Amino acid sequence: MHDGETGGAGDDGPDDEAADARRKADPFGLISGGEGVFTGTVVCAAAIAYGAGHLDSSAQLSIAIFGTVLVYWLAHLHASTLGASVKHGLHPRVALRAALLETWPIAGASLLPILILLLAELAGASLRTAAWTALIATIGLLSGYSYLAGVRSGLSRRGCVASAAVGAGIGMLVAAMKVALH
Repeated sequence: MHDGETGGAGDDGPDDEAADARRKADPFGLISGGEGVFTGTVVCAAAIAYGAGHLDSSAQLSIAIFGTVLVYWLAHLHASTLGASVKHGLHPRVALRAALLETWPIAGASLLPILILLLAELAGASLRTAAWTALIATIGLLSGYSYLAGVRSGLSRRGCVASAAVGAGIGMLVAAMKVALH
């Protein structure tokens, strides 16, 4: 596998069957990519927090949000590719394919907050109000993702609520940064 590109191609063992079952159960990688969804949402919230006071329109803010998350994702994609190549001796193309599947939720996480921002403006909100709406929604998303992680990991209701509180707390730190910046 060290010098080949496919690494394990043609193996139809139990590991391949288990991987196929996981892909079918999570076709978009939202569960297996939960770390990326959470991280991408935090980066998105930070871009909203900073950009809302420095840009003139929701279109500019949307581009800033997506651009910031995209750059962060590309950096993470590159780091994951390099890490897998070094750690596992994978050919960079094999490592890149695996990293793409693993990390795409980072970039995808920006879409929902951008949609919320644009819908709020479409409903007549000012840029400032639309940005706060999107930021509050990201706090809700972070809390929801954290709660779901608690449920999926078998935590008690109290543990799930504690997990959700940590997610919300991270989002509130970003909101505090927005207040401090503006």
